[in-house]
Amino acid sequence: MLYIRTDMNSVIATGHVMRCLAIADAAKEIGENTTFIVADDQADHMIRKRGYETIILRTRWDNMEMELDRLQSIIHEQRIRALLVDSYQVTQPYLQTLSDWVNVVYIDDLDSFCYPVHTLVCYVNYWENFCHKQKYRQTKLLLGSNYIPLGQPFKNCERKIIKAYAENLLVLSGGTDHFHLLDGFLECINKMRFQRIDVICGMYYQGVRQLESRFGGYSNIHIHQSVDNIVAYMRRADMAVSAGGTTLYELCACGTPTISYSFADNQLNNVRQFQKDGLIDYAGDVRSTDIFGTAARLLDQYYGQASLREERSRNMQKLIDGKGATRIAEEMKELSCPNG
Repeated sequence: MLYIRTDMNSVIATGHVMRCLAIADAAKEIGENTTFIVADDQADHMIRKRGYETIILRTRWDNMEMELDRLQSIIHEQRIRALLVDSYQVTQPYLQTLSDWVNVVYIDDLDSFCYPVHTLVCYVNYWENFCHKQKYRQTKLLLGSNYIPLGQPFKNCERKIIKAYAENLLVLSGGTDHFHLLDGFLECINKMRFQRIDVICGMYYQGVRQLESRFGGYSNIHIHQSVDNIVAYMRRADMAVSAGGTTLYELCACGTPTISYSFADNQLNNVRQFQKDGLIDYAGDVRSTDIFGTAARLLDQYYGQASLREERSRNMQKLIDGKGATRIAEEMKELSCPNG
């Protein structure tokens, strides 16, 4: 049995839980079941829907040190040997205390401090900026794109077929949309140019009805919320517009040419590195830039340039083989064994 400590709510959205579910699915393929440990019941339905048990701490998700006594009891009761932790709310004392009890595997993309853990996973495209190899002498490091934890449907995706014109557009906002980004994009882009526009709203998005009211009159615009088969939409799309989280790696696996944007500090390194590497153009940060006008101009640029989209698509798919979740699950399995 593997154990994962993570959370999900309207503030932090679904990203942490989704990548942990990908690891749990990969673990199942190698014969290991997974139990999730969560602060409250907000992620319970999603996790159980995927077939996994949860242990609810009944603690505050944003003050993890307060849960240590409860967590220690669970570690003892369940005889947990290794614990995967995925949360931005961790502190150094929290991880240090936890590491005294179990082998801790931590997923990092911020480099907030020196993490006192057994194994550190940093799969983001800017991992070299953190100089982990110089800072961590005793910690096992799982670094780079080989450890991107994507779901099973993204493993070994077929080479994308690039059309002469980008007929189908996919617009994504992530789990929340506090800046009303979907409205802004649909307002600015040339809507009639595309045969089909799929708009995916996250499960915490509150403006679905307003969005449908404003743009429901367009026969080519299809609005969805919290879809289960996001890979099908990514594969169908000729172009995508997406925020700068893990979704960009999923789009890379599918080879879908993409324009990115950001609305939070923890997305900035990601989107800038993708642009620097010539993989995904960056429309800017909504907090300081007219991302809607920039995205519309980039879409116009990409629309009829099949050679440009072909180049981006091929290079995106070279980055990811989709087996990162399996590699992390195998590491967890080894640490969880009596001799691990």
